[in-house]
Amino acid sequence: MKPGRTLVAALAAALVLVVAAGAAYWRFGRAVVLPLVEAKPGQVALRVVGPGTLQARVPVTLAARVTATVRVMHVDVGDEVKRGQLVALLDDRDLAARRGVVDGQQQALARNAAAAEATVAKAQADLELARSRRQRDAELLRAGFVSQAVLDASEATLRAAAANLDNARSARAARDAEALALAQEARYADTVLSFTRIVAPMDGVVIARQAEVGTTVVPGAALLRIVDPATLWIAMRVDESVVGQVQVGQPASMRMRSGETVAGKVARIARQSDAATRELEVHVAFDATPERFAIDQEAEVTIAAGQVAGVVVPLGALTRDRQGRPGVLVVTGSRTEFRPVQTGASDTQRVVVERGLAAGERVVARAEGVKAGVRVQAQPEPAR
Repeated sequence: MKPGRTLVAALAAALVLVVAAGAAYWRFGRAVVLPLVEAKPGQVALRVVGPGTLQARVPVTLAARVTATVRVMHVDVGDEVKRGQLVALLDDRDLAARRGVVDGQQQALARNAAAAEATVAKAQADLELARSRRQRDAELLRAGFVSQAVLDASEATLRAAAANLDNARSARAARDAEALALAQEARYADTVLSFTRIVAPMDGVVIARQAEVGTTVVPGAALLRIVDPATLWIAMRVDESVVGQVQVGQPASMRMRSGETVAGKVARIARQSDAATRELEVHVAFDATPERFAIDQEAEVTIAAGQVAGVVVPLGALTRDRQGRPGVLVVTGSRTEFRPVQTGASDTQRVVVERGLAAGERVVARAEGVKAGVRVQAQPEPAR
């Protein structure tokens, strides 16, 4: 080999050795300055977080009860209504005509009833006259002025008068029964006619208008939907594994899709779990009703479910190894060592380590980008 080439090879080998030595020093000899923290006993606020939708406890749908055409709509979406307020009118011409027919029948029946009453009065008078004649003929028979045949005729006339009175009373009773039936029919016609006037059953806000002027509706067809803003709440979905931590009355915050955050409290916990998702509904009521809302609007709910005690480390101390196991970088001597752990409750800054770490052990406070086996040195605390 030529001397020049030998020199180049020697220099290259020396350079490789220098780089390797530098890398070894950087990897194993040089101490990396990192923030270290001691795991200590502490408490972390337990928060149950889940999605939800805005619902009303008592939504009311105003629906038609007769087949008719919508004549007037007095309210629109977003309007506030009061109980008893007229909100819509349906075409009532055919129903009013039917009510007019009943009126005509009642008037005719009233005249027939008056005639029946007069007939009863006449039959009563005829009966009294027949009784008087029969008594007079009986006295004349005893005195010998008339024959027995005359008395028999008087008695027959009396029986006929009594029968006529019974017949007249039956006719009058029939007219009374007809009048009662027509009165019931009139009340029914009035009731059906009243169905063309749609009124609000409660104070609330119109959230949906499902019919317009000119629309022909049938019984059961929805016209309007109304909710009472005071009954609004968030229906939150909570996993079965954590629902035991939720109690009625616990404070909560609800971040609406609009960005608004509203405070509230747990109002009700369902007792029926979804067999597919294994979730339960938790209803969270607002402390103050949002000024702007929409039914089925999405929200993220956070329930403050108390405190959890345990060994606490910063949330940034959590990392994962190549197998994806969660853990922390424990500082043993002067080097980092990956330690798999089981975590529990956490907040935005700290997490409870339930298993795998003891109080007093030092861990890397910000483990992102740090590997196991690195020699570390504690970062000095800033001067106060």
